[in-house]
Amino acid sequence: MLKHIIGIILLSIIVILAMPQAKMVMEALISAHHWVNQLLGDVFSGGQAGHLLRSLIALLSIPIIAGLIPAILYWFAKRSWFPYFMEIVWVVWLLQAAVVVMQYSTAPAAVL
Repeated sequence: MLKHIIGIILLSIIVILAMPQAKMVMEALISAHHWVNQLLGDVFSGGQAGHLLRSLIALLSIPIIAGLIPAILYWFAKRSWFPYFMEIVWVVWLLQAAVVVMQYSTAPAAVL
């Protein structure tokens, strides 16, 4: 328990000190997501199903690519599968999903 508390305090300090760099990474992540989403807009129809599929593929492709890059480099170096592939995919997906949800906006509701 004490190790977890010390770990979260140290990670919090690192995040606070690296805030400008973290912001740049998040902006690059959301920019890549929007680029993939816009690129897939040309492929899928404009209906509800097309929008859902386009959003799903855009949300899944960036984390998988981010996990494949170190996996490929690891493969060339060690000739075996990268052991932390899914952990990287999950972390990138969680970050991307959080940023996408924070930037999601709906049309303002009509005042009755």
